[in-house]
Amino acid sequence: MNAQRKSRVEHALRDTLTEMIAAEVKDPRVRNATLLTLTRVEVNVDMSVANVYVSVVGNDASADAAVAGLVKAAGFLRGPVGRRLHLQRPPELRFVRDISIDIGAQLAAIVRDDEDRARAAGREPEPRPAPVLAGTPIKAPDPAKDDDA
Repeated sequence: MNAQRKSRVEHALRDTLTEMIAAEVKDPRVRNATLLTLTRVEVNVDMSVANVYVSVVGNDASADAAVAGLVKAAGFLRGPVGRRLHLQRPPELRFVRDISIDIGAQLAAIVRDDEDRARAAGREPEPRPAPVLAGTPIKAPDPAKDDDA
């Protein structure tokens, strides 16, 4: 299968599912979730299965309940999603809780706590490395170099 088509279908599935969950899913477990976000959709090679990763802000119990509500609504969503996207065979929807955002928040809290401890001990925390974009570090321009010469 063409990788470009797979990518287009994944993005279209995410957008369509976001709209349909907001408008059509009436399950109180899903409605009561504070903030429910579809982070990504991965479709297998033959597009028969779509893993839909869901991030839910709130405690673990409400997040698990929201994902359980989405799992229950998967069959209800499959047909209309296929019709909207003009797919002859819509993929089976498998909703999975995405904990990468939670892990990122925990890591950021650990780094902040470490920096606070370093300041309390009288040490200056080490500077953070420059952000990396697509494998290439972003470097600030060197004022010592002059391109006019």
